[in-house]
Amino acid sequence: MPTPRILLTLIALSFACQTLAAEVNVYSARKDALIVPLLDRFTAKTGIEVNLITGKANTLLSRIQAEGAATPADVLVTVDAGNLHRAKEAGVLATVDSTTLSEKIPENLSDFDNQWFGLTVRSRPIFYAKDRVNPSELSTYEALSDSQWKNRICIRSSSNIYNQSLVASMIKANGEETTLEWAKGLMSNLARKPAGGDTDQLRAAAAGQCDLAIANTYYFGRLIDSKKPEDRQVVDKLGVFWPNQTDRGAHINVSGMALTQHAKNRAEAVQLLEFMVSGDAQAYYAAINHEYPVVPGVEPSPTIASLGEFKSDALNLSILGVNNKRAVKLMDRAGWQ
Repeated sequence: MPTPRILLTLIALSFACQTLAAEVNVYSARKDALIVPLLDRFTAKTGIEVNLITGKANTLLSRIQAEGAATPADVLVTVDAGNLHRAKEAGVLATVDSTTLSEKIPENLSDFDNQWFGLTVRSRPIFYAKDRVNPSELSTYEALSDSQWKNRICIRSSSNIYNQSLVASMIKANGEETTLEWAKGLMSNLARKPAGGDTDQLRAAAAGQCDLAIANTYYFGRLIDSKKPEDRQVVDKLGVFWPNQTDRGAHINVSGMALTQHAKNRAEAVQLLEFMVSGDAQAYYAAINHEYPVVPGVEPSPTIASLGEFKSDALNLSILGVNNKRAVKLMDRAGWQ
């Protein structure tokens, strides 16, 4: 039987091991179910424990700012290049010098200064009601302001970062004044006042409230894989059209990841970032989120592949963040609620 002194020694050793156990703290704007399985794989492979906090993108950024140098956050995972750029502007991200990240992730899908990196890709195409729209009538985002679409379009509000980034990309492509006139024309073509999320726009088009809906691809992917009959009906009634295929390509965006400025577990955090772009991790994470892998050569899930191939805009997504404030002001001037 161990003596009291031996017991105390064992307890001390156990405590020391726990204290020295490798860990990384992640703040994530993705829901638990969409990221926990992958983080568990990382822990199983490396032995590094992951402590996860989830929340809304803006809430997590505000929390990191409020915590300052004392923040426990090592890694920030969030959605949209606009949100990633806001975190960079807030000064809460750190530059990462990683050969693995720079070699695997296309240059246009990461920050100019390597302060954030794309994790998965989504596009924002046009969805059309098959029984009321011939896809030959569709061409570009710009053409959505044409009078033929009067009272026929559904899109969510200007407060949504996905729409802000779409407009930011159009400012880069066409200039501010041309984009302003386009936005005014788009607003005059709405079938209803902007309301709800992307799935609501898709449901509205399927229900006949509008003929066209603008939405991110993963929302449609979720409906494709849904077991609910009402979701299957939406899928059956809508087609996907990839705009601007004869010029710059369809608008894309990313979910992304970054090392925080005050990371206490920097080495473990970078190890996690690099793990997230491994082939297996990319295939799994993209599939569970109904998105496209960010790493070239990794195949998308059958669900997302069923949407068809398309030419994507090669714009460096840092520009979406740079142009965000201009986009927000422009949308307000256009009367985009």
